[in-house]
Amino acid sequence: MASDKQAADAAVIELSKVSTSFGAHVVHTEVDLQIRQSEVFALIGGSGSGKSTLLREMILLQRPNSGSIRVLDVDLQDIGDDEALALRRRWGVMFQHGGLFGSLTVQENVGLPLREHTRLDDALIDEIAAWKLALTGLKPEVGAQYPSELSGGMMKRASLARALALDPELLFLDEPTAGLDPDSAGGVDQLVRKLRDLFGLTIVMITHDLDLLWQVADRAAVLGEGKVQGIGSMSELSQMHQPGIRMFFDGPRGRAAQQQEEHQAERNAGRKP
Repeated sequence: MASDKQAADAAVIELSKVSTSFGAHVVHTEVDLQIRQSEVFALIGGSGSGKSTLLREMILLQRPNSGSIRVLDVDLQDIGDDEALALRRRWGVMFQHGGLFGSLTVQENVGLPLREHTRLDDALIDEIAAWKLALTGLKPEVGAQYPSELSGGMMKRASLARALALDPELLFLDEPTAGLDPDSAGGVDQLVRKLRDLFGLTIVMITHDLDLLWQVADRAAVLGEGKVQGIGSMSELSQMHQPGIRMFFDGPRGRAAQQQEEHQAERNAGRKP
């Protein structure tokens, strides 16, 4: 029987020697990654490092030129349509710009996956959608609004509620705090932690938000020059010396985020008996 530690460390996503190119432009060369069960894993890197491409390959929006990707123990190479549909029901995706349908109310947007993939009646779907909105911190009246009426922070939360509609095992977040003011971004930080702790979700996110990385990510992979430059916790990455990694720690924002996390750790330690 596997030990608890082995179960906790089980790989939910495995990438082996994944290579991607568009014509003469090489995006990735033999990328290897393992993302563990119930961890918050971040993909970070400069513009053009291939973060979004890698995410799209994980969620079946495009295929790499070579290598293998397994998600929830399913090999994505040569996957059939029925198997792909079943797999998509097991994950949720929060897109960077929300991806909500402007002609539908927020509650209708959140309920849409349930209408597409279940036989639940409309009244029950509306109840579930309202619960998902409440779970992400939105007030009940927001459900009757249209996406064009929402602030940036509310749009992010509504998009997250829709990603949670089918009770996924795996959650993908594409720049969850991009464009938000500090207060709204801080609320998303807390929400991501809550979701992982409440439901044991495995969360994969792309982000440039250094506060989010320090406060939420269990591990991060730094992409650059077509390869993984380093993988580890933010504390572990902060001790590495590759130039592609140092850019996240040596600037004013990087130092400020690291100091804030260190001060928070000290306060938490002071509260322990």
